[in-house]
Amino acid sequence: MAKDFYETLGVARGASQKELRQAYRKLARKLHPDVNPGDKSSEARFKQVNAAYEVLSDEDKRRKYDKYGDKWQYADQIEQAQREQGGRGFRGFRSQPQGAEEFTFDFSGGQAGDQGIGLDSLFDMLRGGGRRARPQPQTVETPVEVTLEEAFNGATRTFELMNQEPCPTCGGTGRIASAACHACRGAGAVMKPRRIEAKIPAGVADGSRVRIRGGTGQGDVYLRVSIRAHPQFERRGDDLYTDVAVPLTVAVLGGEARVRTLKSEVMLTVPRLTQNGKTFRLGGLGMPGVNGKAKKGDLYARLKVLLPEKLSDEEAKLFEELRGLGD
Repeated sequence: MAKDFYETLGVARGASQKELRQAYRKLARKLHPDVNPGDKSSEARFKQVNAAYEVLSDEDKRRKYDKYGDKWQYADQIEQAQREQGGRGFRGFRSQPQGAEEFTFDFSGGQAGDQGIGLDSLFDMLRGGGRRARPQPQTVETPVEVTLEEAFNGATRTFELMNQEPCPTCGGTGRIASAACHACRGAGAVMKPRRIEAKIPAGVADGSRVRIRGGTGQGDVYLRVSIRAHPQFERRGDDLYTDVAVPLTVAVLGGEARVRTLKSEVMLTVPRLTQNGKTFRLGGLGMPGVNGKAKKGDLYARLKVLLPEKLSDEEAKLFEELRGLGD
């Protein structure tokens, strides 16, 4: 069972947004992978904390979570299906945003492959009101959040969709003998979760839609992708921006600086007398093109010169001599 989001953040269910924010920041600083390199346990906890805060910091998502728990993502689907009891079936979400980037994967063949596990049907024959309902084309859209690293490398998500199926007790008629079925309360259908696995391609952008063809059996599933903000990198299109800290001596005399990328680390040559804020372009080290078909983005490293926080007597004397030479 998924851990309670409030318990993950260590706050009470009635906690204010300020209390949530304070708890999140404290845990994020403690568990961040940069603070605990190679610690898989801390990395897993860091992901759990981010997932919990992403939901509880949003008033609408928090309301749904408080009502439906770990099934909060399907709140709209559940409520819609409840309103449509009586044979009309479950329609899910319908959305056709303009200008959205879209990636398609096929689930209709029923085979396991690189795009995930095939599903013959997520919405099988629906029944209700004592008669058989004809399957209707259904489009479902659900949000999915990924980290910038997952957007860089590609990711896989397994999630559940609530599926309205014929009641196994009454066979979908809603009746047992002359009485209403006790299992479905006469509706002829019950709600059951079905799992689906989807591959999110490398290079995916914020707001992209990943289309899983035939994911519902009678229609498609769309994943609306959002990318979590990164503590080090800023993304602009396929380009990445990051700050690189260097000592004052390197900025003045020249040298090398270590630059972290989303894949590894590279060494940057810093010329003499490089000014604070100088930006260097590292070609091809930004985000990959989707499925490797497009040109890679670039990484822009902005130099951040670090001044010494304290000086020895000898160092202070040298700076005084420099000041004298400037005069």
